Amino acid sequence: MSDRIRNIRPQLLSDNWGRLTKYTYEFQRSDGTWQEQVREAYDRGHGAACLLHDPKADTVLLVRQFRMPMYVTDQDPFLIEVPAGLLEGAAPEQRMRAELMEETGYEVGALTHVTDLIMSPGSVTEYLALYLGTYDRDSASGAGGGHEDEGEDIEVLHMPLEDALRGLVNGELRDAKTVCLIQHLALKLGRSLPGG
Repeated sequence: MSDRIRNIRPQLLSDNWGRLTKYTYEFQRSDGTWQEQVREAYDRGHGAACLLHDPKADTVLLVRQFRMPMYVTDQDPFLIEVPAGLLEGAAPEQRMRAELMEETGYEVGALTHVTDLIMSPGSVTEYLALYLGTYDRDSASGAGGGHEDEGEDIEVLHMPLEDALRGLVNGELRDAKTVCLIQHLALKLGRSLPGG
């Protein structure tokens, strides 16, 4: 860890869907002085996310679902995203395959690990293992839609890649993991953003 942090005093504030902990600690500044600081960290576990591309149809497989934090900040709460889920003790690729089936109804072959993305390091402990893969939009194995008992009501979208790239430019697609994976796929395929 770091020798610039000492006297850490955690205080659990909430342990519902995730753990919210308040940390009081002393931090050694670059000039050598020690300063007491207070921060909160939200821990809900790590996750995985995946963008699938159908090279024949040139579509990407996305989902649309309700997100309460968007609603309470007066934004469109039905966010378009790549399929994703919490690891819950599973290996990232294994969990991603299960999540793809649950959310979209698609089984996939090889997945390529892109990176492990730190989502919001100022307040959230989560990292996401990001993957790319291919799919055949005409070969669904199940219905998808998520699990009703988990409150999921997921719409499956087959978006033309060109529309997804336009969505990055016009602000229709704003979810960080989704933006990262679409940009990565575009670079891999030698595609550029519209107007760029």
